[in-house]
Amino acid sequence: MRNYDFEKSYKALLSPDIVALLAQIHEYKGEQSRFAEAKADTLSQLVEIAKIQSTEASNKIEGIYTSDERLKKIVLDKTMPRTRSEKEIAGYRDVLATIHENYDYIPPRPPVILQLHRDLYKYSGMSIGGSYKNSDNVIAEVDAAGHKTVHFQPVPAWETAEAMEHLCAAFAAALQNAEMDPLLLIPMFILDFLCIHPFNDGNGRMSRLLTLLLLYRAGYTVGRYISIEKLIEQSKETYYEALQQSSQNWHEGANDYAPFVRYLLGIVVAACREFSARAQVLITSGYSKPERVREVIKETLGRITKAEILQKCPDIAQVTVQRALNELVKSGKVIKIGGGRYTAYTWNREADV
Repeated sequence: MRNYDFEKSYKALLSPDIVALLAQIHEYKGEQSRFAEAKADTLSQLVEIAKIQSTEASNKIEGIYTSDERLKKIVLDKTMPRTRSEKEIAGYRDVLATIHENYDYIPPRPPVILQLHRDLYKYSGMSIGGSYKNSDNVIAEVDAAGHKTVHFQPVPAWETAEAMEHLCAAFAAALQNAEMDPLLLIPMFILDFLCIHPFNDGNGRMSRLLTLLLLYRAGYTVGRYISIEKLIEQSKETYYEALQQSSQNWHEGANDYAPFVRYLLGIVVAACREFSARAQVLITSGYSKPERVREVIKETLGRITKAEILQKCPDIAQVTVQRALNELVKSGKVIKIGGGRYTAYTWNREADV
């Protein structure tokens, strides 16, 4: 069985580029804390948006869909799930809410991870929820012609329970070492979790839920306000490439964690930057709502849709945003692009010259 030794691989990760990513996240952490304390009520609207985006994106990566309208109602618990996909979406919603509200009391231990997996499937009627895999699985890809390519052979089913015990114990021990930054340990844990692939189904979604849980427990709560799952979904090709690179020679304990660590830290940095931009717009003192709409467009390079503006300014009514857009277009400060459902807007930078 593979030996889980975080300390052995930790020092090799302290390259200049990875250390620079850590420094950025540490800096953003203080800024987020100040924002959260000063404007908790305003930022709560970002939490609701992030919940919807996270639930949609994490399930979308696994090919689990429903309509936008149904998704929003399910996440807001305003309707009962109908299809198998909707039941799995509802399960993700509940586990995400559990983590948001109780992360301090959810240690990453095998029985707890099994309970989270159980709740992920509690609406599905499937018996796999809350149990480790009962048969060996593979991480594979099937091309358009139906040819199957095996990318990775996870831990066999009979070794899974013991592997999870060793992984969680090694991670807990590493967290006790004050010289080891949790931000580096978390992607290492997630990579190992994915290589074990402990469940018959739901490994990808569980890995993203565990990522949030471990970040929250380490004091990095940006995922409450900005959907980390959505950022992963938007870069999933890079995600799979980093996962494949870091899993090579994993069974021999000779894998390189760096590609996956760089990727996941980059996602956290992107989330921090987006939070900073959104929060700045939300709490800018002295700006009226139309002025905030103007600033959102002005700070966006390229085009932006009305829906995206509403996401960035969740406390501004749609009619107010539309009125502001009409005035900005009429004044020539903003250019309207396209029409109907494809309408977008961009700041008229030629007029600034």
